[in-house]
Amino acid sequence: MQIKATDTPLLDWTGDLLAVGILEGETELSGDLAQLDEKLSGTISELIADEKFEGKSATTAISRVGGKNPIRKIALVGLGKSEDLKLDSWRAATAAIARMAKKSKTLGISLPLGSESPESLAQVITEAMILALHQDNRFKSEPEDKELKLETVDLIGLAGQDKAIANASIVADGVILARELVNAPANELTPITMAETAQQLASDYNLEIKILEQSDCEQFEQGMGAYLGVGQASDIPPKFIHLTYKPAGTAKRKVAIVGKSLTFDSGGLNLKPSGSGIETMKMDMGGGAATLGAAKAIAQLKPDVEVHFICAATENMISGRAMHPGDILKAANGKTIEVNNTDAEGRLTLADALIYAEKLEVDAIVDLATLTGACIVALGNDIAGLWSTDNALAEEMKTAAELAGEKFWQLPMEEKYFEGLKSEIADMKNTGPRAGGSITAALFLKQFIKDTPWMHLDVAGPVWADSPSGVNNKGATGFPVRTLVNWVEG
Repeated sequence: MQIKATDTPLLDWTGDLLAVGILEGETELSGDLAQLDEKLSGTISELIADEKFEGKSATTAISRVGGKNPIRKIALVGLGKSEDLKLDSWRAATAAIARMAKKSKTLGISLPLGSESPESLAQVITEAMILALHQDNRFKSEPEDKELKLETVDLIGLAGQDKAIANASIVADGVILARELVNAPANELTPITMAETAQQLASDYNLEIKILEQSDCEQFEQGMGAYLGVGQASDIPPKFIHLTYKPAGTAKRKVAIVGKSLTFDSGGLNLKPSGSGIETMKMDMGGGAATLGAAKAIAQLKPDVEVHFICAATENMISGRAMHPGDILKAANGKTIEVNNTDAEGRLTLADALIYAEKLEVDAIVDLATLTGACIVALGNDIAGLWSTDNALAEEMKTAAELAGEKFWQLPMEEKYFEGLKSEIADMKNTGPRAGGSITAALFLKQFIKDTPWMHLDVAGPVWADSPSGVNNKGATGFPVRTLVNWVEG
């Protein structure tokens, strides 16, 4: 599928399907739309009347165009009220268009520009079109969706935005990589194959790469006992992945992105019971998947920022070697952890990964993890939690997320709650009371950062969709690759 900006006027466009945007409450046609309606013998006004189309956000109506017109079908898509317009309005409208355009060979899109820049709109429309049409059929003998015929998408009124379209395609490809990593079952995506994916990214996009094997992790500082403790029951060796992007010139800053990378989480000896979601625990490397997806995009966009991408990949399994409830692990900084729940394993892997990241002397560290069910209870499936030791860093990420259309909510770093993590026999336990579970998880991670500005993102809800919504189909969403890219680009 080729997406291109065109200088062809709306009235002169020809092709299979023309989609035009309508603002809510502005269904009285004027300007180019009125002229187009006249040219199409009143088809648009009839469609509005017949479907009682009001222009509400992401609503659609479609009709064949009679006669010998150079357009086979006309579609209307609602953008909502003009006073509520934001980038997400165009994103939602485009996703709705994409789903009705699958059987068309050529598609023209004409949406009101509003106050947003043409560059921003071209990027948003391109990302939404690619992501809404993405289908992951790798594991089907025959693809379910045999109807996708779309070859060309013309963005009418956005001539000159070829670079924005190209950049948006790069970002969307990064999102798709993250989706496909999360969708892959645990017998396909293991710590070994995840490391191989990182090695392929390094080869394709000229990134530096270092893979720490188990012996390397044992020798790092005081030993990555927390990370290695989680994976000790698995027959598959852990792979500590460190990818680095460096700009050609002087970097304006240096940052680290650390993604939780549990390729499967059984819960360990605190086994997840059937019905608890154990069958979906291939998604527990959603943070690592987004980290690699962001690496793919950033390596091609080439911002003037040095970025370190870190994934401490392993499995949390059961065997005679398994980590026991009650075991005491020692992280690379010497801090000791009493394991009171083997199913709170992600924070153990992240503890050593954060220590490693801080040794790189970066200006900021962001970790992202499918860390707690408590965060889903607090914020639902669509909103990720955000905690930070640095207000400026938090505001940067919120701005980046707003531009991406990905939702975060900042929660408090309530130091008093750390009392619930204190251990009688070690420096801390790996879980605290049920109340405030996502906050105590963030406080646990904070113990492994000394001075670097740090942010924790709990993305447990939004990395997976149980039903299609917006640009996401059912399954992995690729959240929050777009936010991470926006943050790095600043």
